[in-house]
Amino acid sequence: MKIFKETPAPNVWARPEMPITFRAEIMPGKSREERTFRINEVLRNGRVTLYGFAGEHRESEFEAVNFKRQNP
Repeated sequence: MKIFKETPAPNVWARPEMPITFRAEIMPGKSREERTFRINEVLRNGRVTLYGFAGEHRESEFEAVNFKRQNP
C-alpha cells in the first residue's frame, strides 16, 4: 500500500482571466479603470503576465484583491 504525502497548496493570490488593479502609486494620475488589467498567465514563480501590458508582475504591484467588491 502506497501512502501519499499531502503537500500544502501554494499561496495562490491570482488566477488566469482575473481582473487585477495596479496600485495608484505605480500609475499616478490614472483612473482605476486605466490601472485594471486581466491576468493572462500565473507563472510558477508567483508572478503574472497580463493582457495588454508587457512584462512579469508580482503581487506587491497590485491592490489587495477584494472578492466582495461588486463589478458594475
